[in-house]
Amino acid sequence: MTIIFIFIHTRTVRYRRLLPFVLGAALLVTACGARTGGHGDPKIVAAFYPLAWLAEQVAGPDGSVQNLTKPGAEPHDLELTPRQVIDVGESKLAFYIKGVQPAVDKAVREHAKHHSLDASSLVKTLPAPQDEADHGAEDPHLWLDPNRFATVATALGERLAAIDPAHAAGYRSRAAQVVTKLTALDGEFRTGLRDCARKEIVTGHSAFGYLAERYGLTQVGVTGLDPEAEPSPGRLASLTQLVRRTQATTVFTETLASPKTAATLANEAGVRNEVLDPVEGVKRGSSDDYFSIMRRDLATLRPALGCR
Repeated sequence: MTIIFIFIHTRTVRYRRLLPFVLGAALLVTACGARTGGHGDPKIVAAFYPLAWLAEQVAGPDGSVQNLTKPGAEPHDLELTPRQVIDVGESKLAFYIKGVQPAVDKAVREHAKHHSLDASSLVKTLPAPQDEADHGAEDPHLWLDPNRFATVATALGERLAAIDPAHAAGYRSRAAQVVTKLTALDGEFRTGLRDCARKEIVTGHSAFGYLAERYGLTQVGVTGLDPEAEPSPGRLASLTQLVRRTQATTVFTETLASPKTAATLANEAGVRNEVLDPVEGVKRGSSDDYFSIMRRDLATLRPALGCR
């Protein structure tokens, strides 16, 4: 295994000669991503679901999109296969958010530094929760604000137009269509969350800072940005008191992480558990997409917050 990684971290001209050997080794590892979207050029590798979804919308039939994170997998835990590292290097664009997946950050830094797009560099980011010690200074979950995500869509359309000028009009047109839809979604959230009895959303995973900031809510995260972290007994006790003090009716868990901690807090506080999806991935075979999940989240939030 050590020899494999020595091979794939050499310069492109050298690992092309070694490609048959690397691919042979890669067959021993289950691939974590799949190509979706169109079948044209340029080839885009996207780090995980919301970025892959957006890339598919903007690229349309003129590009091909490969999601590095397999359906249903927790993106924070991603480890790239040797084949995927090569795919990052050979792509025309590596589309990612710095700080979410260390393996992707490393592959981009070593193999795609000059043909990558970090979505977090395109918008004003929010700081990580104050109690978060294991991540960088920024919260990466920017796609949960449709307004910021619209800015990313426009920038992606321009970047693809520059890479593939022959299809520039198509990229820009499709990006504009996505922006229109995201703007409409933003309006739905603004209307739906405008008049609510409560503003605090208690979440097992602190993924909803952008959504909270956009719509005037306050996120209370049980575990910080790491969905697998467990709070200390003292933290759990203080959160239980907070839930009771704010008269919250719900502690939210999510689809791809264990609900254990959120369920414990809900039980201690005597409130309900509901799923609030951070749109980090969809399960294989699901008919859901970014818009359907976001609208389901809105429908979940409204009764939990007592919105009229």
